[in-house]
Amino acid sequence: MRTLTAAQADDVRRALLAAERRSGLRFGLYLGEPRGGRRHFAEKLHAALGAESADAVVVLVDVRGRALEVVTGENARSRLSDAACRLTAMSMATAFSAGDLVGGILYGIGALAEQATARR
Repeated sequence: MRTLTAAQADDVRRALLAAERRSGLRFGLYLGEPRGGRRHFAEKLHAALGAESADAVVVLVDVRGRALEVVTGENARSRLSDAACRLTAMSMATAFSAGDLVGGILYGIGALAEQATARR
């Protein structure tokens, strides 16, 4: 699996923090292979946030498996519809298929924060 450079990882961290500040939600990213079923693993990551999980959005990107999952908590879900998450995931997948992993991640984080902010 391809790993991020230090500069790319910094860009992703900054995007996550900006998304949190903008939307008031907690954003998390897992980049790697899930252990067990992809959706189940993403839901376990989300649940591991404990009390923060209601206001959280977790994005799992499985590069090798060519898949991604977006899990939203109860409060986050009221501001991010399934349709908005699906549309963002499709745009991210398009960037990934063009070889732009970091661009797809940055776009996805930004788009989800924008959608959550628009619904406030």
